[in-house]
Amino acid sequence: MGPGPRLWLLFLLHLLAQAARRSFVVDRERREFLLDGVPFRYVSGSLHYSRVPSQLWSDRLHKMRMSGLNAVQVYVPWNYHEPQPGVYNFQGNRDLVAFLKAASSEDLLVILRPGPYICAEWEMGGLPSWLLRKPDIVLRTSDPDFLAAVDSWFHVLLPMVQPWLYHNGGNIISLQVENEYGSYFACDYTYLRHLAGLFRALLGDEIFLFTTDGPEGLRCGTLQGLYCTVDFGPADNMTKIFAKQRKYEPNGPLVNSEFYTGWLDYWGGNHSTKDVKSVTRALQDILELGANVNMYMFHGGTNFGYWNGADWKKVYLPVTTSYDYDAPISEAGDPTPKLFAIRNVISKFQELPLGPLPLPSPKMKFGPVTLKLDGDLLNFLHVLCPDEPTHIHLPLTFEAVKQDYGFLLYRTRLPQNLTKPTQLWVQNSSVHDRAYVMLDGVFQGIMERGKEAALFLTGQAGSTLDVLLENMGRISFGFNQSDFKGLLQPLVLGQVALTDWQLFPLNIDALMDSENRVFETKKCDVKFPSGPAFYSATFRVPGPAWDTFLYLPGWTKGQVWINGFNLGRYWTKRGPQQSLYVPGPLLLPTGAPNSIKLLELEHAPPGTQIQFLDRPLLNFTIH
Repeated sequence: MGPGPRLWLLFLLHLLAQAARRSFVVDRERREFLLDGVPFRYVSGSLHYSRVPSQLWSDRLHKMRMSGLNAVQVYVPWNYHEPQPGVYNFQGNRDLVAFLKAASSEDLLVILRPGPYICAEWEMGGLPSWLLRKPDIVLRTSDPDFLAAVDSWFHVLLPMVQPWLYHNGGNIISLQVENEYGSYFACDYTYLRHLAGLFRALLGDEIFLFTTDGPEGLRCGTLQGLYCTVDFGPADNMTKIFAKQRKYEPNGPLVNSEFYTGWLDYWGGNHSTKDVKSVTRALQDILELGANVNMYMFHGGTNFGYWNGADWKKVYLPVTTSYDYDAPISEAGDPTPKLFAIRNVISKFQELPLGPLPLPSPKMKFGPVTLKLDGDLLNFLHVLCPDEPTHIHLPLTFEAVKQDYGFLLYRTRLPQNLTKPTQLWVQNSSVHDRAYVMLDGVFQGIMERGKEAALFLTGQAGSTLDVLLENMGRISFGFNQSDFKGLLQPLVLGQVALTDWQLFPLNIDALMDSENRVFETKKCDVKFPSGPAFYSATFRVPGPAWDTFLYLPGWTKGQVWINGFNLGRYWTKRGPQQSLYVPGPLLLPTGAPNSIKLLELEHAPPGTQIQFLDRPLLNFTIH
């Protein structure tokens, strides 16, 4: 072969190598992204795999793709995957790689947000509560204890996602470093630099890293070398906020990383909605500017179990079990009018996939189902806490006894006779978050974080005082200190601080497996109780195991398990959420018995009945 053909062959090989090279970069001159060298704009939506059963991931992602999206933005909750230090769980509903594969099957690119802090209205913003076992730790800073835990976590997580980076043949085009850090008090650039260095050390220099902040958080939330993006909603001044982004990124694409399609709900608040016209009008304005956008949320999902977070807005505001968010795809995965309107806007700027959007999934309605009383919670204390209780002079927090979520029982005895009603109280709103008080097994009332309702006791010296503490979700946003749970200061009876406590960390979930017979074999007094008690039933669905919504009329507040799965909290008495979403995959089909168990914390209705509805009830608040 002569020199001419040889040079031509080398040139062709060079072109092929260039064509095969995958990349996602910024074109500073044209102020746009390039995907494989071609101008690219992402229109993305947020979905949290931790809020959707894994059997339904593909369904939700397919609906997102058919809506015209080309990317999905997703958080990785650290506490969801590392429940105890050095113990990792990436199985089942926690299988991150399976989620990435499902997104790839729908031809969706991925914008990954691994934190370590994510907010997301998720328990403690995704940080593991076991970090607080070192009570002086300063979260989200260059505190050595915090950095050591972060480094250990990222040395597990980041190598796992490394093969899924876009330039490695995967679908992850970018990763966010931290989350809205400019809204945090610390403003610790050493911490941000440490994270950026860690990401690049474990993933390489090709990876595209970015930050996200509200318009007032850019000074402390940005870092040179990390692409600065902003977030805002339909009612905000888009021109003003994008101008602020331009100060930090004068040459690059405009990006709204969280365009709010709806909003979250708090227990005791009103159900949040954002009207379709304001959302679509603002979305069209963003796209007409040529900006990139991620819609938060596109599908909200559910805070199953104990995973809801809380906000601090001068008061403690726990988030509801439903994370419907008034999003374009409902909590149950159904297209809404908002979705069709958004799809219509997207169609003006890029081609939609061929084919119609999938129809809403079938729902079922049946019942009522009558639950039987299994007994007071105190009757099952020996199985809820099989180990010996902790004996301590003054009460400890959840974190000090390694109780991450759920419930902790504090027990002591009355130090003296109380012939006159005597107030039980605590200083500085130190009940975190809700206490159910019983004296010799009789329910006395409730103490609640931020509430000043008085509780008075009468009784004999030596009577058993039980205080069941509920963790309603650690603060995920708006608070600059660690949110410890339990009794943060001693309870005071009259003017006497109560001492000599026994602490029982309760592992209720371990008893809720459908095969567990403890409630059937335990002989106990089954008089109609007031206060924390267990109820259960078996039921059969009338046909295929379709989605449904559990409605608990007359019940007060508690936790629900179906076939051993922790469905989440109900708080019928306070609202706004009145029903709980029950995904069809949790249920057994026609003829098979399903189990339901309730922990009712206050008062059950006389008939102890529940119903299953074919539509949700999310908007009824009792003020």
